[in-house]
Amino acid sequence: MRQIRLSGRERAVVRAIGFADAIPGEAIRDHTQIPSEGLTDVLNALLAAGFVESRPYREEITSAELSATEFEVNPSYAHELKEAMYRS
Repeated sequence: MRQIRLSGRERAVVRAIGFADAIPGEAIRDHTQIPSEGLTDVLNALLAAGFVESRPYREEITSAELSATEFEVNPSYAHELKEAMYRS
């Protein structure tokens, strides 16, 4: 098992998504106050790593798709992500 390391922005996005239900991209942006372009970069990195999943499924998102997409933590990584959140 590898140790997950999150940047500050990644940590803020994972915290905004939470570990229970899917959350719309607009709600993540409102919670984190990260501009849409920066938020899509962070979400795309989390999607590529497999830590976050999108509904509908996307491998990458654009700023235009942010409001129509929901995000949730991948249940396979939930435990490791929680540990990464508390380590820092």
